[in-house]
Amino acid sequence: MDQQAVHDAAAVDEQAGDASVSRADGALDLLAATSRHIALLAAWIAMCGSLFFSEVLGWVPCELCWYQRILMYPLAVILAVGILRRDRGLHLYVLPLSVLGAAVALYHHLLIKTSWFPPPRCTLGVPCNVDYLNWFGFITIPFLALIAFLIITLMMIAWALLQLPEGEPGDEDLAGAGAAPARWLDASRMAVPMIVVAVVLAFMLGSTFV
Repeated sequence: MDQQAVHDAAAVDEQAGDASVSRADGALDLLAATSRHIALLAAWIAMCGSLFFSEVLGWVPCELCWYQRILMYPLAVILAVGILRRDRGLHLYVLPLSVLGAAVALYHHLLIKTSWFPPPRCTLGVPCNVDYLNWFGFITIPFLALIAFLIITLMMIAWALLQLPEGEPGDEDLAGAGAAPARWLDASRMAVPMIVVAVVLAFMLGSTFV
């Protein structure tokens, strides 16, 4: 009986270990499948959010804000096109912009919140060490941009590390007259216009209440 009990306990432990591994694998698979779309969502929210601040609220962007926009706005397009084209090298185009954007946003945030750096001579818009937003004493516009750039960066690193060598499901070559429409109707691609439309509609809806 003792040996049987030991055997049963070992079997239960093995099943629990297998279940834990299975859950971990499932979480990694989910991250691999959604990482690009999370990055796309962050880029479009950041882009439309910055336009909301300047075009709806009338907050004139400073020079450093423009640099961050120059780095963020192309990401909204690059990510959308990369997902639609199933570009497995998407991170190679995105990471240089997102990492540089995070560095600029971090410098801008520290410029506002600390005295570590001498104020730059801004020649466009408002002074770069002044911000319109100050939630909870630390959330500024460049802080929000930094969060967006970091999310995009982390999601692209996850995509680079977790994507399967043989490609994602449904990525195989299709033949026949009906192949092209089928490739454009899968869930991965359909999520792109849904994300874009949802963020744009949120921007338009928010604009009506200001």
